[in-house]
Amino acid sequence: MNSLQLSNRLRIVASYLPDHAMFADIGSDHAYLPCYVCLQDHTATAIAGEVNEGPFQSAKSEVSKQGLKDRIEVRKGNGLEVIDSGEVSEITIAGMGASLISLILNDGLSKLKHVSRLILQPNVNAILLRKWFIDHGYELIDEQIVEEEGHYYEILVADKGMPRDPYTDENFEKELLFGPFLMRKSSETFRQKWTSEAENIERILSEMRKASQPNHDKIEDFTRKLNWIKEVLQSES
Repeated sequence: MNSLQLSNRLRIVASYLPDHAMFADIGSDHAYLPCYVCLQDHTATAIAGEVNEGPFQSAKSEVSKQGLKDRIEVRKGNGLEVIDSGEVSEITIAGMGASLISLILNDGLSKLKHVSRLILQPNVNAILLRKWFIDHGYELIDEQIVEEEGHYYEILVADKGMPRDPYTDENFEKELLFGPFLMRKSSETFRQKWTSEAENIERILSEMRKASQPNHDKIEDFTRKLNWIKEVLQSES
């Protein structure tokens, strides 16, 4: 048994790595995810990338403590700078905003040529990554949503190549926002997240309408999003 405790969120990320994974965990912090995976699968190898000195040293310490220095290499660098092209088959990035994840992927596009799977867990704005997959030849193959300590996190899994499209033409924009797989699964966590989001938008709209000079374009955008949320929650009830 491995002695490393991992959050449910990161266990879900880990579950999408194949057996014998050769992966890079970008922004690895303490390298808990690579250590967990390599303790579970004795054929897996990993690169733990970290840009900041403190977490870099923590990752090195954790890898050493777990006796995994022969299979996990901790490297200091920004984003995908820590890997060479063709060195890994999978990349995990968890615990950042989607805009930062997109920036990391864009800056390291040349490193993605041989990367067959991306497993991404943005803290906010997952829609940006769904759009990124479409624009860069990755097919979204699954999504999960999890709640931890009052926050909702979406986990997106995409494989290189687009043999089929998970989106429908009539609901494309809506599915980009909510996630095509998450909409179809309509889990209790999904419903809780969007119920909370609807309540938040209603508060925002109430305040915006009270303004001496209301921003009608923003009010229209928020109203459209609120209507979409209500439609999705109603249709899945």
